Amino acid sequence: MTTLPVSTPSTVSPLEPHLGFIRSQFPALDSPWAFFDNAGGSQVLRGVAERVSAYLLSTSVQLGASYAVSQEASARVEAGVQAAARFIHAADPREVVLGGSSTQLVANLASAMGECLKPGDEIIVTDTDHEANVGAWTRLESRGIHTRIWKVNPQTLHLDLEALDALMTERTRLVCFTHVSNVLGTINPVAEITRFVHERGAQVFVDGVAYAPHRRIDVQAWDVDYYLFSWYKVYGPHISLLFGKLGHLLALPSINHFFVSPDAAAYRLQPGNLNYELTYSLTGVSEYMAALQTRLGVDGLGGVFDAFAAHEAALAGRLLEYLATRPRVRVIGHPSADPTVRVDTISFVVDGVASSEIPKFLDGQHVAVRYGHFYAYRLIQTLGLDQTEGVVRVSMAHYNTLEEVDRLIAGLDAFGL
Repeated sequence: MTTLPVSTPSTVSPLEPHLGFIRSQFPALDSPWAFFDNAGGSQVLRGVAERVSAYLLSTSVQLGASYAVSQEASARVEAGVQAAARFIHAADPREVVLGGSSTQLVANLASAMGECLKPGDEIIVTDTDHEANVGAWTRLESRGIHTRIWKVNPQTLHLDLEALDALMTERTRLVCFTHVSNVLGTINPVAEITRFVHERGAQVFVDGVAYAPHRRIDVQAWDVDYYLFSWYKVYGPHISLLFGKLGHLLALPSINHFFVSPDAAAYRLQPGNLNYELTYSLTGVSEYMAALQTRLGVDGLGGVFDAFAAHEAALAGRLLEYLATRPRVRVIGHPSADPTVRVDTISFVVDGVASSEIPKFLDGQHVAVRYGHFYAYRLIQTLGLDQTEGVVRVSMAHYNTLEEVDRLIAGLDAFGL
C-alpha cells in the first residue's frame, strides 16, 4: 500500500464533525459500497424519498380543484417550485421550468427559440460540453441557424475568452457553455463570460449540471439568461431544472397547448406539466440544507456550499496526491485540488491500460467508479482519448469520506497502478 501524507488542506474539514449526521440522511450509504460515481447521479436524501411516498399515498390527485385534497396537492407542488426558486436565487418562481431531464429541457428551449431566430443567426457551443448542450443547438442548422464551436485550449484545457471573441459576430444570438466540465472538473468563470457575451449583444445558456452539487447557484448575481441542472445529481429526484429570465420566457413561443396563457412563463415550456410528487420532494433538499446551515452555524446556502467545497477539496487533494505519484497516470484536468478552480470530479488515463479495466477491477473491492466519455464525446475526441475507451472518472460528493478515498487508493494499488 502506498504511504501518503495527510491531505493538503491546512484546516480540518468543517464537515468532519457532522459526517455521521450527513451520511445518516442518505440511506444508500449504509452499504458496503463506496460511491464515487456521483457525477452520474448522487445518492438520494431520505427526506426526498419520504415526500415522494407521502404525495403519492395521500395527495395523488389533479391540481387546482376546489376540494381539500386537491388544494393540499397544489400547495405541496407550489412549495416544491418555491424551494427550487430559492435554491438558485431566482427573482421569481415563474422563472423555474421543471422537466424529466436536462436533455429534454434543452431540447424544449431550443425548439421554442428556433422559432424566433432567423436564417443566418449564429449560436456558439463548446467542445467541452455534455452533448445535451450541443446537439439541441446544432440541430437548428436545419432552419438555417449557423453553429460555431468554441474550442478548448489543448494546452491549458481552458475556454479562453480570446477564442470566444474571435468567434462572435453581429449575428451571434446565444453562447452555450458549461459551468463545470463533467470530465475536466474545471470551474468556468460564469459571471465573467456572461458579462463578456452581454457586452457583445448576445445571451448565454449555461449547463450547470456538474456544478450544482458542489457550489452555490446564484442566477441573479451571475446575470445568466438561462441555467440548467439535474436534481438527481443534487441529492434529489430524477427531474431537472431550467432557469430563464422571466422576460425571456414570456417572449418565447409556447410549445404547450394553444390555449395556455401567455403569462404562464414556465408552463409554456412544460408540455404535459411537471411531475407533481417529484416537485414536492424538492422541499426535502431544502430541509436538508437548512439543517446543515443550523448545524454548521453558517449563513444561508452559501455557507453550506462553502463547507462542501472545503471538505471536497480534502477528498480531491488526497486522491490527486496519490495519482501524482503514479508515473503511468495522466490526470485529465487541473492537477490541483484548489476549490476555486475545480470540483472533486477527477478524470485520468493510464498508459497501456484500457480505461474499462480499472472500474471493473474496483467492482470487486466494492468501490464504484466509472469509465467512458460521459456524453462529452466531442471533448474526448478533441483530446484523443477515444482510443483508450475514454477516461476513468472518480466523482466525489460532500458525504464521501477520506477513509473511502483511502479504500479507492488501496484498490488502485491492488490493480497495479
